[in-house]
Amino acid sequence: MRWLAYRYLKIRGWTFDGELPDVRKVVIIGAPHTSNWDFVFFLGVIYFLGIRPKVLGKHTLTRKPFGGLMRRLGVIPVRRDVAGNTVERVKDAFVAADEMMLVIAPEGTRARAEYWRSGFYKIALGADVPLLMAAIDGGRKRVKISAPMDLTGEVGPDMDMIRLFFDGWHGLKPEQRTPVRLRDEGAEYPRQPGT
Repeated sequence: MRWLAYRYLKIRGWTFDGELPDVRKVVIIGAPHTSNWDFVFFLGVIYFLGIRPKVLGKHTLTRKPFGGLMRRLGVIPVRRDVAGNTVERVKDAFVAADEMMLVIAPEGTRARAEYWRSGFYKIALGADVPLLMAAIDGGRKRVKISAPMDLTGEVGPDMDMIRLFFDGWHGLKPEQRTPVRLRDEGAEYPRQPGT
């Protein structure tokens, strides 16, 4: 799969900046997520880098007939129709795992929205794992990967660093790009004792 992803992206003229750091646990955010093709390209990049990702997906993806395949591909089922504790469940999965690379599209939708969803931030901070960022630009056919970022719990300054990384990167459909901001940027998420 890695060779196929590499060949496809190189043949299509894509270039890469950055490399996967030597970390065993990380939350990876990919943005902008402006079309279904963004996800396909990110999958290619993920396999090119040799990552065996975990992703959050609708719980219906893990039902028959393809449920077993989806779980093997790393899908963690999430029920969006039930108010639950998805962030806590995923943080617990990080604690229990020896190695885990969770890939999240923080925009939460391919359509333009007002805010990113904050789950990626709460998961990385609560599980005490670094954040890795991957940006895509369809016009320039480029992908860049950040160095690992340790979150401080001060949402505004952390988001300023994230905004700086994604500045000027537009996805495949720039008009669908969601601004890099969280609804609750004035808040602070204190680290939990023992994490």
